[in-house]
Amino acid sequence: MPRRVTVLGATGSIGTSTLEVLARHPERYRVHALTAHRSREALLAQCRVHRPALAVLDAEGDAAWLRARLGEAGLATEVRAGVDALVEVAEADEVDTVMAAIVGAAGLLPTLAAVRAGKRVLLANKEALVMSGALFMDAVARHDATLLPIDSEHNAIYQCLPVEHRGGLARHGVTQLLLTASGGPFRGWTAADLVAVTPDQACAHPNWSMGRKISVDSASLMNKGLELIEACWLFDARPDQVQVVVHPQSVIHSMAAYSDGSVIAQLGNPDMRTPIAYGLAWPERIEAGVEALDLFQIARLDFEPADETAFPCLRLAREAMAVGGTAPAVLNAANEVAVEAFLDGRLGFTGIGELVARVRDARPVEAARDLETVLAADALARQAAHDWLARQ
Repeated sequence: MPRRVTVLGATGSIGTSTLEVLARHPERYRVHALTAHRSREALLAQCRVHRPALAVLDAEGDAAWLRARLGEAGLATEVRAGVDALVEVAEADEVDTVMAAIVGAAGLLPTLAAVRAGKRVLLANKEALVMSGALFMDAVARHDATLLPIDSEHNAIYQCLPVEHRGGLARHGVTQLLLTASGGPFRGWTAADLVAVTPDQACAHPNWSMGRKISVDSASLMNKGLELIEACWLFDARPDQVQVVVHPQSVIHSMAAYSDGSVIAQLGNPDMRTPIAYGLAWPERIEAGVEALDLFQIARLDFEPADETAFPCLRLAREAMAVGGTAPAVLNAANEVAVEAFLDGRLGFTGIGELVARVRDARPVEAARDLETVLAADALARQAAHDWLARQ
């Protein structure tokens, strides 16, 4: 019986790669639902190919447009709109597996719904853990969901650890998680060099093809900071147990260091179809359409420490995780506003870290007691970020 899959964020880079892998294995998988924010034309094209039972867009106007186009094409896909519809397709009884690939805080509610429904959740939305890590991991355990990380770094660590790795790293002989980073397009640049950076420069990642928001996060190293927070929750690690290692070739996707001196690494070409295929088929392996790594062509592997002076966002994220409570949610919210302002030309690149630090200092930290507290902290941090921008 084929597994039925919902892809949240189907038109983004992770979503389209997921559909490529699914299409290679029609005997194993069926697409149940596809969702997108505003990319109605792209979603229409995907519906024509994959024939999902359901499609979801953010706005009813876009949903009405898609409904009409699908009707003209004679396709039976039902079209819905809004957050409630996202939650419904994530927790639907017909679904076995949910790819959580919505970018940003918008992915939290449907991803958490999939967890509470006990699904196999392929987590590509790191913000769900950054915002509500304790609540999220508690829900995974309580509802017996299967959580498989899809970020290449966390997927690599997952493959390098024992199958059962909960209860603290030391319990399993792990001394450190080594989270690799490409360094982004500005590796080696000083803070002064970064002042005049443009959005197009920030989005020109040297190794990975990604959306604009995550590309900017990669350039500022905030993405690595968010990944550090995510790693702490996924692998029950303290912030000081996670070291960021700049590795410009992006061939080693991350490593785990053990007490006996061993360091286990996962290597591969920089292609998100590899971790996606791993998550879809786990504990089996399936073909993903990715070329085998040619070590002779790679020839060398380089490593260097991250520069937290020129790229303060990594330090801010580590500090937020150490503080805990609502601090990571505030960090994430402020960063989302800052990146949007940078992409719109309203904020300089170095202003991203400054804005995040200002909001961090202005917002009191609360215990993340429940989802309502987390969402309230997120909303207040966004407002504080917008207020700071308005004053500049």
